[in-house]
Amino acid sequence: MTGIIFIFGLIVGSFLNVCIYRLPRNMSIIRPSSACPSCNTPIKPWDNIPVLSYIFLKGECRKCGERISIRYPLVELLNGIFYLAVFRFFGMGQNSEFALPFLFAFASAMIVITLIDLDFQVIPDVITLPGIIIGLFSSSFLLPDPFSLQSSALSLPVVGFKNSIIGLLLGGGLFYLIAVLSRGGMGGGDIKMMAMVGAFMGWKAVFLTTFIGSLTGSIVGISLMVFKGKGRKTKIPFGPFLALGSVITLFFGGEIIRWYFTL
Repeated sequence: MTGIIFIFGLIVGSFLNVCIYRLPRNMSIIRPSSACPSCNTPIKPWDNIPVLSYIFLKGECRKCGERISIRYPLVELLNGIFYLAVFRFFGMGQNSEFALPFLFAFASAMIVITLIDLDFQVIPDVITLPGIIIGLFSSSFLLPDPFSLQSSALSLPVVGFKNSIIGLLLGGGLFYLIAVLSRGGMGGGDIKMMAMVGAFMGWKAVFLTTFIGSLTGSIVGISLMVFKGKGRKTKIPFGPFLALGSVITLFFGGEIIRWYFTL
């Protein structure tokens, strides 16, 4: 079963590459079919097999020979790994057969948000706004609470509607307040993204995701200033760090809380 989940993750990862390229360019993610970005030649199905086609083609377009970015197979691999991790963590829990698709979607959304924000400094509403609604619905009935102090992921209670709606309002409200106080230092995409995170995982996830995102963002920002000579006013997108924080929270939120209580 794990092999099937991994392959499914790779296939979805190929679609994520389409979303990452087309969404910020306001292009349809359905039509036309995938094509080489250099020569615009449609990609044949046998040249569009996740990871394997990149290896067989030696990272080059069959038609024009232009190099294909290593990002494409890495996105596919990362999504496959995420799906496998979600299945191993939550696949044997209560109502897991219904919860897994929503957890898969959340993990994939974090990948798409990260790369689009890195490239364009924008987080598309087409991901976050439906994500808020989907998160609110699925967490009310299906999604496991990553902050439950129970020792087994097999019996985790659901996040619940109350926890989810508070998380939604807290995530969006907190980051809106930061945006107001910092006079534009926080983008609208970050606000809606954190509302989505809160809707999926509850109010505790908002705090932990923000903490991890701020910590890792600060480390990267300071490193860039020290080793790359970047100035303090250099803009660094915050979405990727929030995405990292949300994924860590999803898998290890309960463990982090238990560790904190033992200090």
